[in-house]
Amino acid sequence: MASSDKDREREGERSAEAEQIIAMASSDAGTSSGSDYQVFLSFRGPDTRIGFTDCLFENLTEAGICVFRDDEELRVGERIDGSLLRAIDNSKIYIPVFSRNYASSPWCLRELVQIVASTFKSEGNKAILPIFLDVEPNDVKLKTPLYRDAILNLEREKKLSSEQVDACREALMEVDAIKGWEAKKYRGHGELIRLVVEEVLQKLKIKHRSVTKHLVGIDDHVAALSKLLDINSNGVRLIKIYGMGGIGKTTLAKVVFNQLSSHFGKCCCFLEDVRARSLRTDGLVDLQKRLLAEIGHPAGTKGIEEIDHGTKRIGEVLCSKKVLIVLDDVDNNEQVEKLVGKSTFYSGSRILITTRNKDVLRINPQKWQILDYEMEVMSTECALELFSKHAFNKDSPLDDYNDLSREIVYSTGRLPLAVEIIGSFLYQKPQELWKETLDKLRRAPHEDVFGKLKISYDALNFEQQQIFLDIASFFVGEDKMNAIYMWKDCEFSPDDGVAVLINMSLIKIVENNKFWMHDQLRDLGRKIVHQENPVNPKERSRIWMWDEGLEALRSREMNNNVQALSLEKSGRPPHNVIVRSEEIGRSPQN
Repeated sequence: MASSDKDREREGERSAEAEQIIAMASSDAGTSSGSDYQVFLSFRGPDTRIGFTDCLFENLTEAGICVFRDDEELRVGERIDGSLLRAIDNSKIYIPVFSRNYASSPWCLRELVQIVASTFKSEGNKAILPIFLDVEPNDVKLKTPLYRDAILNLEREKKLSSEQVDACREALMEVDAIKGWEAKKYRGHGELIRLVVEEVLQKLKIKHRSVTKHLVGIDDHVAALSKLLDINSNGVRLIKIYGMGGIGKTTLAKVVFNQLSSHFGKCCCFLEDVRARSLRTDGLVDLQKRLLAEIGHPAGTKGIEEIDHGTKRIGEVLCSKKVLIVLDDVDNNEQVEKLVGKSTFYSGSRILITTRNKDVLRINPQKWQILDYEMEVMSTECALELFSKHAFNKDSPLDDYNDLSREIVYSTGRLPLAVEIIGSFLYQKPQELWKETLDKLRRAPHEDVFGKLKISYDALNFEQQQIFLDIASFFVGEDKMNAIYMWKDCEFSPDDGVAVLINMSLIKIVENNKFWMHDQLRDLGRKIVHQENPVNPKERSRIWMWDEGLEALRSREMNNNVQALSLEKSGRPPHNVIVRSEEIGRSPQN
């Protein structure tokens, strides 16, 4: 018999076994519940529902993933077996959570047989991601009495027939052969759940944005913004989130994007840091290409060299696609116009823009429904909670620090970024330093965000300051190791320096081991460098603009102060740039 015939025969056997095990499933049930879900959780409720499974479910849904969990979202009047069968058949990823009593439940075993059959039938389009919570893989493999005896008891009690028992055993063996997660190998459930969510996102190819782990006071904003977006309504909506820098606009946009992106499939895009990226040579063209590529039209990027050409191509694509697009940190109308401003969007599309400039997005009001959302500062209590999470690793201040904490929070202006930075800086510091910091905050004008943030920068030693300035100037969004090698050549201790910056919330390491820095902190670092000589870039320590770097390299007047410069053009090497040897003045010191 040919291998394909054997596969079909095996598939038929699995399907027959599955149908026998779930024979009571209703054949005339209504609309498929499973069509609304991407992930199916299989677990023993009494073992794991309160605790691990609840936490896993919440983290998956917060990442924008639609999850089926037992009787969650059952339609009125449907039989549970029919709903489960359809949910399994329509899900793309299955996560069985194996606990000590999982095999004691005929219900769980029925689910597992159908999961294995559905996965086999999909020919590689579905995946099983097993979690061994408080059991060993050998338990699931039936090499120990735990699951083996449990299944025998079900057969003895006539809860499963001998044929069904054989099917359950085979399903357990199949799943155990798949690489999964053993909970005991991780420091805690939090780390394990994070890895599971990341794996699911990768397999579903969902465009998820990283957000801070300390989200405080954002739920009301998310609810209000979601109401404005109203993704179930027709028509096109553009929402402008405006407010001062560091107030949490980008974080809010990321959370909402994560929750909604799964509703738009591949047609969603989050363009971060538009203001800074558009300043680069060909920056807007680069953003246009990225927008086209991320909404599932990479072929449309070919041949785009001019901004107007890119704008036209975007318009041609967006008129036929329901899209979710976020333009983050926009500061003028040209950026909006060149990226989305001349498009006729497909019905149901949603565009979200974050900006410090309230006057942005006053374009084409006759074409779109444009709504404003003002991001206001945190309440005192939310700001105090956020500060406490960073300063004490608690939700509230220690008793001896309560009054001092409240004064510091007030002096930061309750700006989330400043609250986070100052709180991280004061973690495990003596009370005398807290009082000194409060005095410095009071001396800085209330609206002087840079002055407040610079308190943490000033507390760094020289080497740490240099690493901070290098990241702000050159390495935001770049692989960490590229910078590490450079700093080691400078005889720095980069691992220690980077760790200090992370602990002080000045930088983060995100996906693919890349540096991330809040745009306010990046602007602070570049402002510090700019102040070295506000007039002449060639006399500053760092030059990050491509044209200024090229001019400095060709200049015979380049100052010895220049330590590093960038010759990247819009994130890629410049084309056909030739520097003759006689043009090179004086290379940087490092």
